[in-house]
Amino acid sequence: MTRKKIEIKKIDNISSRQVTFSKRRKGLFKKAQELNTLCDAEIALIVFSTTNKLFQYATSSMQRVIEKHNHYSEIHRSVENSDQDYDMLCKKEEQKALELRQLNGEDLQGLTLKELQKLEEQLQRGLTTALKVKDEKIKLEISNLKRKGVKLMEENNNLKQMPSNPVNRQIHSPEPIGASCSSSFQVPHQEHAIDTYIKLGLP
Repeated sequence: MTRKKIEIKKIDNISSRQVTFSKRRKGLFKKAQELNTLCDAEIALIVFSTTNKLFQYATSSMQRVIEKHNHYSEIHRSVENSDQDYDMLCKKEEQKALELRQLNGEDLQGLTLKELQKLEEQLQRGLTTALKVKDEKIKLEISNLKRKGVKLMEENNNLKQMPSNPVNRQIHSPEPIGASCSSSFQVPHQEHAIDTYIKLGLP
């Protein structure tokens, strides 16, 4: 004869509920003990009755199992948070990549008129900022060039005001060869030259 299947719902009768609780609790703890023996599983059970009476069962130490559970929960939450952060970063990256493509004039077909106007205003602001930075850099470069020009002019004036070196002047302004020879050697008179030729028997 088969047992009648009990409908799983709250038992209204208090006495029947207490009897069922006692039987099911003992059966639950027995199943936990069997699972531990058969599979070497670490198990901890905590049960509170409707009267807030505590019933517990642990294969080793209840505190040890609870600490192990809390540690696992922290790791699990960290992994979940990391996954959520990673998914969020991926979505942000995709959004930024789409915005960059739209700034470059790509993927504009799905935008509404209002979004296109907003994009146009954003590009205009970016262009204005770029031109402003460009002007500032050009002005800075002109200022640097002016300072370098003034510095070169000062150095040039300093070189011009330096005293001349006589040695350098002699080297750069040599006397003519004929002039130096004429000062140290005189050509003999024509008559003396003829007498010399006759004495030597020259024609």
